[in-house]
Amino acid sequence: MQKYFTVSWEELHRDSRALVWRLLELPESKEGRWKGLMAITRGGLVPAAIVARELDIRLVDTVCIASYEDQQQGGLRLLKEAKEVADQGEGWLIIDDLVDTGKTAEAIKEIYPKAHLATVYAKPLGQPLVDTFITGVSQDTWIMFPWDMAQASAEPLIAQARK
Repeated sequence: MQKYFTVSWEELHRDSRALVWRLLELPESKEGRWKGLMAITRGGLVPAAIVARELDIRLVDTVCIASYEDQQQGGLRLLKEAKEVADQGEGWLIIDDLVDTGKTAEAIKEIYPKAHLATVYAKPLGQPLVDTFITGVSQDTWIMFPWDMAQASAEPLIAQARK
């Protein structure tokens, strides 16, 4: 049985703000010393917007990596690096929605080893690669983000379990 963890827009907003509360404990946040923020596209775009607003970070760039197709993680393709980032990412905050197997996090840490990587959700295989996260989710759970969903009827879980 595939497990799903459904996240609404309101929950994503709440959890992204909770990530900010944790980030506020860091010296870079307290002293307003973040050089900027990088969002890992596409999943990190929405949480990054919330984090940038709450930390008053105006310089926002993207790192574009493709790793999923049809709920399967495949080979990573770096599509775009952040243009403004130097010094191996020192002083930069990188935001993503989720760390799953850690493959994307490994690639990001290789490019920007001195940046601070933060995710809203984290699965066990990827947790050691993330500097800050809010919610742990089991490895066998697929997170359904609000941008992945449409309103539809759902059969009871027992019916799914019997299949």
